[in-house]
Amino acid sequence: MLQRRIRWIVAVTITYNVIEAVIALSAGSVASSSALIGFGLDSIVEVLSAAAVAWQFASPDPHRREKTALRLIAVSFFGLAAFVSFDAVRSLLGVVEPDHSPVGIVLAAVSLAIMPALSWFERRTGRELGSASAVADSKQTLICSYLSAVLLAGLLLNSLFGWSWADPLAALIIAGFALKEGLEAWRGDACCTPVSVLAGVAADGGNGACSCCAPEPRL
Repeated sequence: MLQRRIRWIVAVTITYNVIEAVIALSAGSVASSSALIGFGLDSIVEVLSAAAVAWQFASPDPHRREKTALRLIAVSFFGLAAFVSFDAVRSLLGVVEPDHSPVGIVLAAVSLAIMPALSWFERRTGRELGSASAVADSKQTLICSYLSAVLLAGLLLNSLFGWSWADPLAALIIAGFALKEGLEAWRGDACCTPVSVLAGVAADGGNGACSCCAPEPRL
């Protein structure tokens, strides 16, 4: 049941991010907006991360693919950080001057409303399963929420006040957070429990999960 729910969440995440990427990249090209293009690239990274979790849970024994899935998610975090940093630096250096983008503003607002809910749902399900990769992917989705807020603020500030430096500066902070999460996923710390513990029974006979990935208490 839980594994079916994870697959459903991943399918919804992939579908939404594909649509988001197409709209963001198209609108970003029209408006010469590095922030929108970066957001579209982030959506592609989101798809890669969700696909890694889908691949893991397509196996009869998902825990055997846990470490590989975590590594794939870590790489997607690193790619996200690189893309966002590159676009942010270009904007700060004045290489591009973004135009007003009503489509981008609407897209960022919709994503800001949807992505936190998807992240919370996947994280809760991942904790119930004791899956580090599902929790890591939920953090990836949460970063997309932060980027949505950054994008929305940047597009609005640029549109209303001409402050083109606002969104790339905030995006660099998000890139730093993405790098941190990528390092944790690479080490297997996305769930604060080593993958080797999650994949089997702990030496003390417990389930090996700490408060981060342990099933949530039922009321």
